[in-house]
Amino acid sequence: MSALISIATAVPDHRITQAEVLAVLAKARGAELPARLEQILGNSGIEQRYLACEADYYLEPRSWANRAAVYNQVGTRLAHEAAQDALDKAALAPADIDAIILISTTGTMTPSIPSRMIEAMGFGSSTRTIPVFGYGCAGSVLGLRLANDLAAVDGGQNVLMIALELCSLSYDYSQFDKKNMIATALFADGCAAAVVSGKAGPIDAPSFRAFEQKTWPDTCDMMGWEVAATGFDLVLARDIPTFVARDFAPVCDAFLAEQDLAKSGLSEPACHPGGGRVVEALEDYFAPELAGIPATREVLREHGNMSSPTVLFILERLLRQKPDKPILLTALGPGFTAALGILDPAGAA
Repeated sequence: MSALISIATAVPDHRITQAEVLAVLAKARGAELPARLEQILGNSGIEQRYLACEADYYLEPRSWANRAAVYNQVGTRLAHEAAQDALDKAALAPADIDAIILISTTGTMTPSIPSRMIEAMGFGSSTRTIPVFGYGCAGSVLGLRLANDLAAVDGGQNVLMIALELCSLSYDYSQFDKKNMIATALFADGCAAAVVSGKAGPIDAPSFRAFEQKTWPDTCDMMGWEVAATGFDLVLARDIPTFVARDFAPVCDAFLAEQDLAKSGLSEPACHPGGGRVVEALEDYFAPELAGIPATREVLREHGNMSSPTVLFILERLLRQKPDKPILLTALGPGFTAALGILDPAGAA
């Protein structure tokens, strides 16, 4: 298996608190907010987030072309920033990279962002580019699996994986139905990049042990996008916390058993948080062997749900703590799909 050499993260310039979100929504509605909306925002576990644009931008009508222009401008800048930081941390130049993977479900470009990065950042002209659309919140874990697979071929390759999401481009504050209320309460913008290598890397680099993916039948309506007139509309089931306890837990149990691991033998996991209730369901699953998932809670509180980049934000924090036990990676995404991974600490047999 391949090594995780570095992780870097980037966020847009515009920070907004949950209190400010309430004010923006009241302005858009022209009246006080329903008590239910205030309750959803208050129970989200989020204190602040970062958005691609100033708050007033989201109060104006937006076309597909307008959203695409923001994705191009802001998304490209964030991808470049995170990629360059990840390369610097790995002590690699763009010419050392054999493949670039982009994970993104909130926008798309042709030519893709990785294709445009080759000339803009000095990657080799033979660098493979792999843009992947549709992984959603499971994107970082599934993207790391793809990076691990690519890094292992041809005697070992250096792979740059980027997870980029501008979830705020899907917001439609002119609608006050349940799904838009949830989107407003939870989702945010961000980018993360990781360098994964199948070549001889630093001896202090953690390495991947295994990955797993499970897609359940008859669950396509649990999470995803519907294509609407001006952008993507959120599809999100209410009972995901129940699904974690009933359906996800046995899959995770089986995966750990296959790796001869018990929950008590893990470091703090890196879990995609979803929202506050999902975090609680995950904590219930790991209890009593593990005392919570504080890094997951911290990232949710400070950054909201950024969809695919979120697990990398969490994993970056966990690796700073120099864990001496395996780290479990978990995420749930469209499909409805569970993505799981095990990252062993440096020096593990």
